[in-house]
Amino acid sequence: MPLYKTITINPQTTVYIWKIEEDIATLSRNIKLTDHCQQRVDGMKSELHQRGFMSVRHLLAEAGYTDFDLYYDAQGKPHLKDGKCISITHSFTFSGIIVSDQEVGIDIEMQRDKIMRIAHKFTPLEEYRTLANTEAIIRKLTIVWGAKESLYKLYAQEGLSFLKHIDVHDFYFDDAKTTASVTYEAVTSTYAIYFLEFEGFTCVYGF
Repeated sequence: MPLYKTITINPQTTVYIWKIEEDIATLSRNIKLTDHCQQRVDGMKSELHQRGFMSVRHLLAEAGYTDFDLYYDAQGKPHLKDGKCISITHSFTFSGIIVSDQEVGIDIEMQRDKIMRIAHKFTPLEEYRTLANTEAIIRKLTIVWGAKESLYKLYAQEGLSFLKHIDVHDFYFDDAKTTASVTYEAVTSTYAIYFLEFEGFTCVYGF
């Protein structure tokens, strides 16, 4: 089973990443789903989405949980019944979860040039004009998007805007970390952001 990477951030917080190589039959073996989640999987038209969904259940098992330990609130945010916090992501051939005692968010994205076409929707583009080449711009935009997506999941507030409410502070690639702030309804909160890149993908998590 391809558990790709485990990152222990601190004694209370762990990231688990899965490389999705199995077919849906293999991923479904020995995994029991709630009736609701089984209906969700059965209703997915894309096998890629099914495989992503089922790989997350294997990551839950790695963290000591099953699908029956997981529930979603009215905003669609996942929670664990033991009170621990969890965030979930999957993108093409990778999936990930982060489990912690505190609120957390995680995102995995494939590095693609299409991000340059939508960048104006989530970040001021002038901040990236000093970068050396297109590849560097795509990498940085993907990290920024992942950071904002992670905090959007963590915050789980309807009306939160990537562009207006979430600010990712500048960083160098070699740092593998930065900070970001969310300002919403006159309250500002600051979060630690960490990122890593592998096989053309970017994983970002924040807490």
